[in-house]
Parts: sequence; C-alpha cells; structure tokens
Amino acid sequence: MENFKKFYIDGQWVDPQSSTTFPFINPATEEKIGVIAMGGKKDVDLAVAAAKKAFESFSVTSKDVRLEYLKKLRTITLNRFDELAEAISTEMGAPITMSKEAQADAAIGHLDGFISALDSLEETEKLDNGDILTKEPIGVCGLITPWNWPINQITLKVLPALATGCTCILKPSEHTPLSAIIYAEIIAEAGYPAGVFNLINGDGPTVGSELSKHPDIQMMSFTGSTRAGICVTKDSADTVKRVTLELGGKSPNLVFSDCDLEERVSASVNECMFNTGQSCDAPTRLIVEESCYDEVVKIAKKSCDKVLVDSPKKEGDHIGPLFDKIQFERVQTLINTGIDEGATLLCGGPGKPEGFENGWFVKPTIFKDVTNDMKIAKEEIFGPVLVIIPFKDEDEAIEIANDTPYGLAAYLQTGSDERAKRVSAKLRAGAVHINGGEYNYGSPFGGYKQSGNGREGGIMGLEDYLESKTLHY
Repeated sequence: MENFKKFYIDGQWVDPQSSTTFPFINPATEEKIGVIAMGGKKDVDLAVAAAKKAFESFSVTSKDVRLEYLKKLRTITLNRFDELAEAISTEMGAPITMSKEAQADAAIGHLDGFISALDSLEETEKLDNGDILTKEPIGVCGLITPWNWPINQITLKVLPALATGCTCILKPSEHTPLSAIIYAEIIAEAGYPAGVFNLINGDGPTVGSELSKHPDIQMMSFTGSTRAGICVTKDSADTVKRVTLELGGKSPNLVFSDCDLEERVSASVNECMFNTGQSCDAPTRLIVEESCYDEVVKIAKKSCDKVLVDSPKKEGDHIGPLFDKIQFERVQTLINTGIDEGATLLCGGPGKPEGFENGWFVKPTIFKDVTNDMKIAKEEIFGPVLVIIPFKDEDEAIEIANDTPYGLAAYLQTGSDERAKRVSAKLRAGAVHINGGEYNYGSPFGGYKQSGNGREGGIMGLEDYLESKTLHY
C-alpha cells in the first residue's frame, strides 16, 4: 500500500515531518506486514492547522449537504467492503467470516445509524420560555482509536464529527494501520473538503498526547485502556476541552436457574470467546445461582470444548490469535495467576493450542470456583478467558456484579420478565443484555464509572460533538 509511510493532511497524502517508523505484524504468522511512519509534534500542528482552517467553512454547511456526503461515503464504503474486512483480518487476526459479518460490517451499520440520527436531529428549536436553542459543531476534534475493533471505533468517532460539521484528526492504533488508511482513502474519494478529515499514525505518548494538549482542539474522543484514558484526560485538562472516553470493562453475566440453561450458558461462553475475548464489553464473569451451578459448569465445559481455534484466513466461526506478543504474554500470566490463586481450571490453560507454534494463539479457558476478590475476576484479561462465580440469591448476584471499578456492560439470563426489569435497574452498567439481546446500530454505547463517559452511536453520539447556544430576543 503506497500510503503506509504518509499521512493524510489537508486533503493530501504527505510525507511526515518525523522520521520515526514502526513495523506492524501479522499476529497469526508473526511475520512483518509492513512499516508505517510515526508522527510527532510538527505533524500534529500541521493537521490541526488544516482542520482549524477547514472548520470555518465546513461548520456552516447545511444538514442536507452533510447528509449527502454521508450517503456518498456509504456507497464508496460498500465498494471497498471486502478490502476493509481482509485488512482487519490480516492486521489484528479476526477470522475472515467474523471480520466481514461484524468488524467491517460496523462501517455500514454505524453509518446508517448516524444518517438516521442526523436526519432527525433538530439543530434549532424554540423553548417553552420563548428562547431559541441551537446546536452547533464543537470545533476541531482529536480522535484516538484502538486495535481490537478498528473500523468500529473509527466510524463511531469520525462519522459523528463529519455529520455535525466538525473537523477532525484521527490517530488510529499503530498496530492496525491498514484499515485506517483504507478508510481515509474512502473519505477522500467521497469528496470531503481539504482539512475536514486528517489522519496521522503514531503512538499514544507522542501523537496522542500532542493532540490532547493542543490548544486548538476543542474535543478529544478516546477509546482504549482506562490507564491511557486517564492520561488523555490529564493532558486535556489545561485547555479545558471536552473529553469523551470509552474504556475497559469486566462485564458480569448473571445466570439464574429459571432460564434455559443449555441455550443461555452455551451462548454466554461463545459471547465471551468472540473476537478472541478482545472486546471491552465481553461477558467475562459468569455469575451463577448456586442451585444450578454444577449444571452450568458442565454446560460451560462442553461449550468451551467446542470453541475452535484456527487461521484468520479460513472461513468459519472459530477464533483467531490475540493481536500481539505483549497481549499473549499478559494473558498467559493471568491464566497462571488464576491457577496460583486456587481457582479450578475447567478447560484450556497455559500455552498455545496444539499445532499452533507460530502466531499468538491461546487456548479458550474457563475457571470455576472463582471468588470476586481474585485477580482473574477483577482485572480485564482481554483474552478468551471466562471465570465462573457462584451466588446465593438475587441480592448477592447484584452485589457481585457491581463490585468492580468498571461499568460498561452487564448480561442477564432469566426466564422471568419481572426479574429482568428488577435486576437490570440495579446493575451499574451502560448496557444490559437480557437473554442474548444484542447491541443494535444507532443505540448509545458507553459505560459507568471507570468504563468512561459520553456515549457513542446514534443521536447521543452526535450530541457529544455539538455545543448548545441559546438566543434571547
């Protein structure tokens, strides 16, 4: 790809000001895919200057014009859909079927959600007291996205910026530059004015920090670890810019004995293992009613044994590798920690699956007899590792579920509608998935507590990029 060592700034693919480079690796083979340029302060300054200049005219474009841009973007995205899916599969190891059906699908799904939201957005309204309330784009936005759902997170930030009339600078994960570069090419082909969208590759401590500190950026939107989110917030504090964060999770999954255990437990195991466990809202704590605990353990083991590990190039519903060596070693350490803490290994365990000497493949792993004070129950592992924790009654289940610094998502399996309503109201999380209910494009996504602030997707995702102004006559 000819744009590996270039940045997209002010409507052009340009050579970087920095000479730093970074090799990115295929996690399934451990072979180098290529080398990208890594930006620095001068690159950030150029991109921000371009975005600031473009904001003057783009911020006053009509909603109809912005909707037409989004619709054109949709057509071009569809034309390059398979290319996006293949890039994601190569750079972060998502199996190609999953990459098409979930990873790349987000590029269209979120776009449809934002088109619908923008179409319904009231940019001017009259208040009951006679004053006029207007919604205006906040300004230049710095966007930092992760490697685990690369296009999903890029679209959740770039699209609302473009939809509302903001301009932006995207810093994608340096580990997944392929899909980001393709998406920049898609935006360029859609005909957005120069400077409206800019892309700089780089790392968090350099480009990420420079964006966060920059006085001409009015908003930072970050997705990643809670640790890094805190850094973005601190760097942004001196300029009092808006900061929205989508951070980590350790999502509880409450299983009551009145649900269809075979169906719901099997689905819960598969949901935890999906994307090789590399999802911030994965249901990694299976909190199970004591009266059905033994049966749930049997079903969970049977389900885990059916989870296949294989090459990302192959079609199918298997899982692929973790995205890099550092993450592989961290997951291995935490699996060994679980054994040392006294949890019972139900399936999986340390080491690579048989036949996978190359690549960062891991065994789907489940621990039973876990208590919520164990490290494996408290820390986000970000791998295909599930812990099973017993509870005595509903109150204890809720207590265990909420006993975490995170609050991104929660899951609930029950045959009682009344219990579903009652328990959901007490779970401190931004989303509650009841009996397999899935996230739908256009709904807000985000969490409580240390899982972040703000919401992405749909109308609430647009509002994060808007300022409110009142007119008094």
